[in-house]
Amino acid sequence: MAGVLRAEPVWVETFTGLPMGRFEKLLRAVRERGGNGPGGGRPWCLPLAERVLLVAVYYRTNLTMRQLAPLFGCSPATVCRVIKRLRPLLALEPVPRPVAGVERLWIVDGTLVPVRDRTVGASSRNYRFSANVQVIMDADTRLVVASARPAPGNKADAHVWRESGLPALAAGTTVIADGAYLGTGLIVPHRRRAGRPLLRGQEEDNAEHRRVRARVEHTFARMKNWKILRDCRQKGDGLHHAVQTVATMHNLALAG
Repeated sequence: MAGVLRAEPVWVETFTGLPMGRFEKLLRAVRERGGNGPGGGRPWCLPLAERVLLVAVYYRTNLTMRQLAPLFGCSPATVCRVIKRLRPLLALEPVPRPVAGVERLWIVDGTLVPVRDRTVGASSRNYRFSANVQVIMDADTRLVVASARPAPGNKADAHVWRESGLPALAAGTTVIADGAYLGTGLIVPHRRRAGRPLLRGQEEDNAEHRRVRARVEHTFARMKNWKILRDCRQKGDGLHHAVQTVATMHNLALAG
């Protein structure tokens, strides 16, 4: 059975937001990571380019595997195998260490992603069963630098940050965050205390802080155009791989 979707510019640009040249760059990275291997079984019925596109379509639309199968002319079982095989290979590349003498400003924030897996999420303040995903982005380039493994959504951002492993990655770099990260050593806004209004300079600092930190909220909004981050049905590492893959394609769309 022939599928409808093919690794052609019209479909690639629609479902990944990437020009064909940048999609080919992503494809090359997957190939170098061993994505073209048989995976321990019989040869794939789809070429690698269409398998990568399949994963992108799944993350972009959040269609079920039974719905995706006729679009690519394969079985739901094949769709499942393709996603499980390729999702780790689309992960965000580790960020290089900051160059000595070069000033860098990073922003960290957490976002809640609704999940179905009860071992990953928890009932949280958005009235959904969600996971807390911590993301660091570069304030200048607006590229995603790193993301942590999801934590239950009922945990505070500061607590998740301390346990995430991201503080070691951010060592030596200036990192700003919102007031939820008080006591973590990050740069947070000045707090207004009872009977002690903020000074004019502190108000100005807070206004500038809000202006810069808004960039991470814009990044989350763009990443959540990928509907997998609005209702993730994947179990285990599925959400972690989804965030990493979406971050990879977000970065490619911005920087190439």
